[in-house]
Amino acid sequence: MFQKRPVNPVRSYPIQPDSAIPYAKAGLQQGYEAISAPLISLAEQARPDLIHIALDGTHGAQFQPVLHSMIEALEQQGYSTLVLDTSRFIKTSEVLRQHFQQNITDNRAFGYFTEGTIEDYFRPNAKQEAISTLHDARTAAHSSRTLCVINYGPGAYWLGDGNFDIAYFLDISREHQQIEYKQQLVNFGFDKNEDDTEKYKIALFVEWPIFETYRKQILNAVHYYIDMNQPEAPVMTTTCTLRQMISSIAQAPMRVKPFFAPGVWGGQYLKKIADLPADWVNCAWSFEPIAPENSIIMEYEGKQIEVPFLLIMHYEHASILGERLVKLFGDYFPIRFDYLDTMDGSNLSCQVHPKQEYIRNQFNEFMAQQESYYIMENKGSSEVYLGLTESCTKEGFYTAVQTAQETGIPMEITDYVNSYPAKKGDLFLIPTGTVHASGKDNLVLEISSTTWWFTFKIYDYLRQGLDGKPRPINIDHAFENIDFFKKTNWVEEHLIPSPTLLRSQNGNEEYLLGQHADLLFYVHRVHLHDTWEDHTNAEMVMYNLVEGEQVRIISCADESVQVELKYAESYILPAHFGAYRIVNLGNGPCKLIKAGVSQTWDVSLIEA
Repeated sequence: MFQKRPVNPVRSYPIQPDSAIPYAKAGLQQGYEAISAPLISLAEQARPDLIHIALDGTHGAQFQPVLHSMIEALEQQGYSTLVLDTSRFIKTSEVLRQHFQQNITDNRAFGYFTEGTIEDYFRPNAKQEAISTLHDARTAAHSSRTLCVINYGPGAYWLGDGNFDIAYFLDISREHQQIEYKQQLVNFGFDKNEDDTEKYKIALFVEWPIFETYRKQILNAVHYYIDMNQPEAPVMTTTCTLRQMISSIAQAPMRVKPFFAPGVWGGQYLKKIADLPADWVNCAWSFEPIAPENSIIMEYEGKQIEVPFLLIMHYEHASILGERLVKLFGDYFPIRFDYLDTMDGSNLSCQVHPKQEYIRNQFNEFMAQQESYYIMENKGSSEVYLGLTESCTKEGFYTAVQTAQETGIPMEITDYVNSYPAKKGDLFLIPTGTVHASGKDNLVLEISSTTWWFTFKIYDYLRQGLDGKPRPINIDHAFENIDFFKKTNWVEEHLIPSPTLLRSQNGNEEYLLGQHADLLFYVHRVHLHDTWEDHTNAEMVMYNLVEGEQVRIISCADESVQVELKYAESYILPAHFGAYRIVNLGNGPCKLIKAGVSQTWDVSLIEA
């Protein structure tokens, strides 16, 4: 069965406690009592007049249960408490919307990535106001008891200027936050949102760039990290322990927690293999990995903690990517695997992805969306749409899609866009500027660069989204980026490659499926009967089992380090992993997609 909560074991024992962290215990602690325990120890043993506590974290994490348990535990021991909520010091919703308007924009789908900081959320004199509030409270207290001041809420550590006796960070995954957004949560500092689309847009272009950068900046100074993805059972560890656990898992194959989502064109195949809820209308996407979107589960001494994969990359990008890739991408994970499921679904929109210069200038995006479609499963006469027909002209295509949108009368997309039969095992290359779409009845494994939002829809069959609203069409953006020379003959010569045998080992084979100068990644396929030996060669490698039952990946240096990979699952092999072998555990032959950064790719995106 497909594993939806893969666990990455911490293999380095024992984890060492950090003497610099107040009353720390090594390992993972579970429950609210464990969160309050260091506070009580600090108060009892240090016995200061004032204890200043930071309870910082990600927007959407449930602060209140943690706060209430702290207050109850402290007051039971005879300590008085004062609470400063960061929301008291932030700008109004109207001011924030105006401040970030250039990032939010009036476009329904797209914004401009902010380069702002946590300070942008707070009033100009917020720190001074907080200090003044604290001073007044201490003066008015007139108590011989120790006063415990708790700054809580996103930005708490910044608000207190880092002057804390003990500091916590409450974290949740993007997946968990988006579940909250689909319920009642609104964007941080805002009092309302137009709809779920705007919530996601503000999160993508404003919240996440600011708060995920802020988390990286302060985490080393924070004492405790708390996983609040399951608020009924929070898991706490010291940031020292967290770094040690991350260091351990980054030396071995890693698998992120998959992230599933329905969509208007979605199919039924992923629902079955991943045992998704029966009441889901479909499953359109599975992300595994799209680094910013996924989290990773680590296990130590029988307990588990879930952390964003971005934190793994922040601390261990050198071990994971390798020296060459760090120079090209910094701590950004450059390749993504994800599924597009249209089995018993419908066609994706006819679309194009913007070029690097355009996406930087228009949206301040780091990386252009370069793609490929690997047909993992299909049924019937399924198709992939790729490139333009020889007779297509810019003026004719533009007029046709505009007329369809204005009149509501469907157009025939194949008058302008090529349609090719899709067969299991085919690969279609999709550099930026290439018009494309998957047709219905395909399970596509996308091997792409790690960005996912900038899809310019040219034509979407006049459909509404799952929210009942018209799907955004981006004709003007699209036609600024379409390569009109990519017509039938060119596409068939350059974007539909035939497999090329690279090497063989005792009847096992590795093929080059696709590589192109405009794509930063390569796609290989390993045909495995029994055992395959390979080496990371000091660079990250990714695998997905596209045919067969199960394989085992084993370190040649230490055979106790091994993972098992089932059908449709993906693993990242870090650069540091070195020599390995893959053993077929199934009853018949199998095939694995192998991907990494092309050796010919030398464009540094961090210097662009």
